[in-house]
Amino acid sequence: MQHIVVVDRPQDWPTTTSVELVAARAYLREPRFADSNTAFKVINLCGKHTYQGIGYYVSLLANARGHRVTPPVGAPQDIKSRGFLESVDDDLGSLTRRAFAGVTDEKATALSFFGEAEDPAHARLTKKLFRLLDVPLFRAYFAREDEDWVLRRIELVKPKELTDEQRAHVLEYAARHFDRRSRSRALKSYRYDLAILHDPNAVDAPSNDRALARFERAAEKRGLYVERIVRADYRRIAEFDALFIRETTSVNHHTYRFARKGEAEGLVVIDDPESILRCSNKIYLAELLERNHVPHLATRIIAKDEIDEAAAELAYPLVLKKPDGSFSVGSLKVMERDKFEAAAESLLEDSELILAQPFRPTEYDWRIGVLDGAPLFACRYFMAKNHWQIIKRDGRGVSEGEHETVPIEAAPAAVVHAAVTATKLIGDGLYGVDVKEIDGKPYVIEVNDNPNLDAGVEDQVLDDALYEKLVDVFVRRITEKKGPVTEAS
Repeated sequence: MQHIVVVDRPQDWPTTTSVELVAARAYLREPRFADSNTAFKVINLCGKHTYQGIGYYVSLLANARGHRVTPPVGAPQDIKSRGFLESVDDDLGSLTRRAFAGVTDEKATALSFFGEAEDPAHARLTKKLFRLLDVPLFRAYFAREDEDWVLRRIELVKPKELTDEQRAHVLEYAARHFDRRSRSRALKSYRYDLAILHDPNAVDAPSNDRALARFERAAEKRGLYVERIVRADYRRIAEFDALFIRETTSVNHHTYRFARKGEAEGLVVIDDPESILRCSNKIYLAELLERNHVPHLATRIIAKDEIDEAAAELAYPLVLKKPDGSFSVGSLKVMERDKFEAAAESLLEDSELILAQPFRPTEYDWRIGVLDGAPLFACRYFMAKNHWQIIKRDGRGVSEGEHETVPIEAAPAAVVHAAVTATKLIGDGLYGVDVKEIDGKPYVIEVNDNPNLDAGVEDQVLDDALYEKLVDVFVRRITEKKGPVTEAS
């Protein structure tokens, strides 16, 4: 990937051999940039980023050409939004208190060049802001409020406001910004870039660290550069060709926003926002399975004004479920009618609707992994000791049942068929389908997007081949979407 810095007038900047300076009008007009298959990484340091200004068009056309551009189109407008600033402020945590610990005034500012702070005391704050904003040059304004600091506004720093010394520093920081990825990609040519969204502090992450490392090795062998990103990297999504979400997903959550933005930016996304939307609600799934005659447990939808009626008509024991519960949270076993009302009311506090299904205990549930419409793995998840679910939560903590992964061909054919059939109603991403086998018949319980892929569990049979199959899907889809990429020499 070739790196360039686009400016209004290259002659206004110090001579440097570490980065290539390109005039804005040259970038907009020259066939080298407009028609080439070369992949470019563009830093846009134009002075005018207002709507339809020259800087706006540089970022806009960079996006249309499939180039990676900082700042992305729309970012200079976003930072003027009060709602956007409030969301950024929420992510800063205690960094502002640390940065301005010795400030006695009621106002404070922080100046940033590519996340590098003019004042060393602000270093951690400006690095975090740069990751959130993806804006190269900015000044952030803060005000003291209730013994804390609140982000009031952010202004772009125009190159003409800089001294000659500061301009030299900016080009140095731009070179470092390019080099951070270049060092990670050292001595190897990569065709595409893939981001893994993860939370390193999550307890119930869908992949453990060893699994992510094995995926990264498989990706590297096939020419994918992989970088793990976190929630604060939202604005960097456009830098990549693909996004692999390895956080527990939910519609009312940043993972869904990442999937939506990734798809809007033209990335290959697993799992895509439509899959997240469809899999995250059990009421939707129940209706979908019923209408398409996929075998599943009988499901009764209950509203707040139907508790008494449902209590009288349902058979016991049964299980009540919140529509968006996961990891065995949001499900209650009700053994008899006199316990029904309290259980239903507790779940209906957070949702207008809940589900009731018959309680059909089994020693284990099948989990069939499905990728791109084909079975990927088959695993038995056994119930936790002395419990009716796979995961047991009580005052002593969390415990899980055993697991056993078997070859796909060793799993009951009817179970695998039911799982694959269910996923075809959702999409062509990566899914984990929970199936109960009762009296030799399969019953689909859930279709989960973003299923667990843990080293030592789901990969027990396929070993490295599991990760290679996943990488192959990414490579094929990126190539179909973008075509072959020619790296600049």
